[in-house]
Amino acid sequence: MTNKPPRSVFPLLLGILALWVLPACTPEPETDYGPEYGSAPVAPVREYRFGVHPLHNPERLHQLFGPIMDYLGERIPGARFKLEASRNYAAFEEKLYGRRFDFALPNPYQTVNALGRGYRVFGKMGSDEDFRGIILVRRDSPIRTVADLRGKAVSFPAPTALAAAMMPQYYLQTHGLDVMKDIQLRYVGSQESSIMNVYLGQVAAGATWPPPWRAYAREHPEVEAALTVMWQTDPLPNNSLMVRDDVDAALVTEVGAILFALRDHERGQAWLERMAVSGFVAAGESHYQPVRRFLEDFQKTVRRLDGP
Repeated sequence: MTNKPPRSVFPLLLGILALWVLPACTPEPETDYGPEYGSAPVAPVREYRFGVHPLHNPERLHQLFGPIMDYLGERIPGARFKLEASRNYAAFEEKLYGRRFDFALPNPYQTVNALGRGYRVFGKMGSDEDFRGIILVRRDSPIRTVADLRGKAVSFPAPTALAAAMMPQYYLQTHGLDVMKDIQLRYVGSQESSIMNVYLGQVAAGATWPPPWRAYAREHPEVEAALTVMWQTDPLPNNSLMVRDDVDAALVTEVGAILFALRDHERGQAWLERMAVSGFVAAGESHYQPVRRFLEDFQKTVRRLDGP
């Protein structure tokens, strides 16, 4: 005989089965896995190239100017400033005259040439009295007069280095030498190279200008002890700050205000001190008229310049 459960048990079993099956069949609420957005949109960042002429070799240039580029980016939302160094004067000039840079710090000769190629001056390095050529010799050298350099080698950073080549050559020319015939011109690529050529005795004298000489001498006391400034030239207006003509005027105003105020705070003062410069000031094209006159006289007196 088969034992069957009482009829009253079936409803109970069906109820338990329904409770077990229903949760598995009930769809779970949909979850939104789309991207989450902040309350404010992120502004796009635009990069600006800031070219600095070979005041120093590229590595040192980045050490000195890199923090200032970072600081500009900190202070100006939506902008990033990339320092672009060049291996030599010719490479820098090719980029400048080809309008590669948004902002630039050229020497006054390069400034005059860039004015006709879509750049304008909005500032300059201060302390024009610092923009002069100096000629170094070893302290143990027999060189005492300009005439003593006749037949000797003299180092310069580059033919288009205004303070460190043209101005010293003009000085030597107007003090008794025929620069193109009486001395051996050695163009060695950078300010530091010109200094070290004198220190190592590879040339009788070498030209540079005060800021790189002060900075290098401070960090290399053995070089300062071995060398002395024998002659110096009259000054001209210092290196300019230039901007390409298609850069937004409001941004140029911001960049200028930040650079001109570096000497007003502790961080900026430290950067300027390492660069051995007093600071930056507002300026315009008219500041460089004395440079135009010098270049005309230089070409009549010393040598022709190959224009860009």
